[in-house]
Amino acid sequence: MANFETGEITTDFLIVGGGMSACGVAVEAAYWAKKHNLKVTMVDKAAIDRSGAVAMGLSAINQYVDLRAGKNTIKDYVDYVRNDLMGITREDLVANIARHVDSSVHLFEKWGLPIWTDDEGNYVHEGRWQLMINGESYKVLVAEAAKNALGMDNIYERIFIVEPLMDGDKCTGALGFSVRENKFYVFKAKAVYIGAGGAVHVFKPRSTGEGLGRAWYPPWNSGSSAYFTMKAGAEMTCQEVRFIPVRFKDAYGPVGAWFLLFKARAISAAGGEYMVERRPELEKWLPYGKCKPMPANLRNWLGMLDTADGLGPTYMKTEEAIQNIANEYKDDPKGYKKKMKELEAEAWEDFLDMTISQALLWASTNVFPEETPSEIAAAEPYFIGSHSGASGAWVSGPKDLAPDDYFWGYPNMCTTKGLFAAGDASGASSHKFSSGSHAEGRIAGKGAIEYIVKENPTHNYDAAAIEKMKEIILKPLDIFEEHSQETTDTNINPNYIKPKMFMFRLQKLMDEYAGGVSAQFKTNKFQLERALELLKFLREDSEKLAAEDLHELMRVWENVHRMWIAESHVRTILFRDETRWPGYYFRADKPSLDPEWEKFANLIYHPDTDEWEMLTRPIHKIF
Repeated sequence: MANFETGEITTDFLIVGGGMSACGVAVEAAYWAKKHNLKVTMVDKAAIDRSGAVAMGLSAINQYVDLRAGKNTIKDYVDYVRNDLMGITREDLVANIARHVDSSVHLFEKWGLPIWTDDEGNYVHEGRWQLMINGESYKVLVAEAAKNALGMDNIYERIFIVEPLMDGDKCTGALGFSVRENKFYVFKAKAVYIGAGGAVHVFKPRSTGEGLGRAWYPPWNSGSSAYFTMKAGAEMTCQEVRFIPVRFKDAYGPVGAWFLLFKARAISAAGGEYMVERRPELEKWLPYGKCKPMPANLRNWLGMLDTADGLGPTYMKTEEAIQNIANEYKDDPKGYKKKMKELEAEAWEDFLDMTISQALLWASTNVFPEETPSEIAAAEPYFIGSHSGASGAWVSGPKDLAPDDYFWGYPNMCTTKGLFAAGDASGASSHKFSSGSHAEGRIAGKGAIEYIVKENPTHNYDAAAIEKMKEIILKPLDIFEEHSQETTDTNINPNYIKPKMFMFRLQKLMDEYAGGVSAQFKTNKFQLERALELLKFLREDSEKLAAEDLHELMRVWENVHRMWIAESHVRTILFRDETRWPGYYFRADKPSLDPEWEKFANLIYHPDTDEWEMLTRPIHKIF
């Protein structure tokens, strides 16, 4: 630790993260900050051009309400989100995002994002709420706007933020380290935004061995948002709601365009269409089993029943879908040939825009989508607040929409004063995806500047406490240096554990006891209690994590963050005494919906006592 210098940055508003929501915060906060002569600073562990869930690209914008055309209303979108999450939704937050999201989309187009249009110049919809885009450079365009708004002098990249900096019950900054040089960072601020993504690799992934690291959601997202908010004492919500996407198997290629645009069918290996044959099962999950569109978890569940009955693998009938569309031109041989080429190109481009590995897998396994079906499967669980999951911080709603107990001063402020969250970091407001995350970031950014202007908070900083945290954060380097020469293989040592081995232990634990892939996504009270026992041991062993270099130090803290979100997840599944989301997880000992549990299951970690508090919050119907 002796050769680590400390860099101190003082600002008015600190943005932690560089993904879609953080870029939304940057654009909006910079605008309002300029009017009040305030400084806004961003710090990210990556380079923001390719940071976050949209890093590889995206082939669709999944939230566009299209209020301008008058075809949809805010209520329509709120209804859709509420039904998809089986009733567990903060309607005030969803509505607030929905009424602002179109303007974010129009900004993207203004910045240069190619959105598909038809011959009349109208946007091409993939589904009711989705727009088709050529999005390989989607994130680069959005990041460029954020960089222009802040100025590169106010952006710190390749710095991993580990801990919140607190002054009593107020968040006053963040602590972290560079992953490129021996430098510890102390960021001091009047308000902090946390937007460091959701969590991957908490559960054992389907991809192992040579495929290790491949996931549907970005593998570098390690639960840092949830760790930061929990360690800051903020109330969390929906930590039980993990998301399990069904995707093309092994490379996790997107299926949205196939289902929504190409109208493809999914079938079992025996040829049965589970969405039709399993429909009676939906009667067990009323009233949501009758919703249109069917909730994502119930679509998953019907396919999982096929798998449990030995009818796998499951396939997507890509060749049939392409043929059905091309057949509209069957009386025109030239038009038919042209359409087939066009559809084939669109099928490949869908992957090349966002999941290149799927195109490579198709090519290497001789899959021609216009000729043969392709295997699909349910992925391992992920923790996200932006997609079809809902885990994250419990944040204040907007004054004009939120009931009294959903509002405490500033939009998107956590229950910890001065700490704001959006995107994957805020909970109970799912289906915001990339565009909604950007819009929610704009909401949070404006709210944070309003907080600073109105309250002008002053903070005290304990230099000794900061130095102690520096020692703790860098300790894995010291452990490795002290003990690494005691064995011939530095990965095997009785005095420490390396981060990859630690991650494997966590994944095995969660997979087997908390309802992962190998447990067919099923768990029960006894397995969850056993998971908590093993998590206690794992947390004790986390004190012995060792890092060989700065990269491994980052891996150490990523896996500590994963461990914390894992514990919050297990505790909340155990607390919610029902199965609300079959297809995401199934409590085998509580195998049905319980109307008494149509409420939020929340938790608070109390840093002063190292104890967890479980509590419920009511669901208010606004629309």
